[in-house]
Amino acid sequence: MMLILFTFVRVFAPLSFLTIGGGQSIIPEIHRQAVEIHGWITQQEFLDLFALSRLTPGPKSLFVTLVGWKTAGLAGAIVASIAIFLPSAVLIYVLATLWKRYEGTRLILAIESGLIPIAAGMILAASATILQAAEGGWWAWMVALLSTGALLWTRVSPFLLLGLGGLVFLLAHPTL
Repeated sequence: MMLILFTFVRVFAPLSFLTIGGGQSIIPEIHRQAVEIHGWITQQEFLDLFALSRLTPGPKSLFVTLVGWKTAGLAGAIVASIAIFLPSAVLIYVLATLWKRYEGTRLILAIESGLIPIAAGMILAASATILQAAEGGWWAWMVALLSTGALLWTRVSPFLLLGLGGLVFLLAHPTL
């Protein structure tokens, strides 16, 4: 048990620093570590915990808490939570002080501009990981691409797109 808890710290603490764009940006690496490398959870459990983490209020990094809980109970949830939240919280506290002091300078503006495409890329990678893990086939990819386009170029409600995506899934897989 202690080995698993130590491994949580070793895996999740470095990921804490990569949550540029929010907790969703580290989903691909969480999948790789929790499902593929360590085998803490199955592919289906990954999808179930991911869905549950999206239903709950709070930061999206709470997904790590659920992985810790599923793997090692309450102790796992606590250690995984501390490992994912504490390092980045300390870093943000220090950086916020510096950021405020040098706000508006060319360096800060350049850093902000450089982080935008990094965050966008990490979020796209997370989306691709979820689509692959769900094994929805080309239907899922097509719905995701069309929904992305609709969100970018229209003012359509995301809830409408979710409903339409569910309808497409039901029509594509009537036996489920």
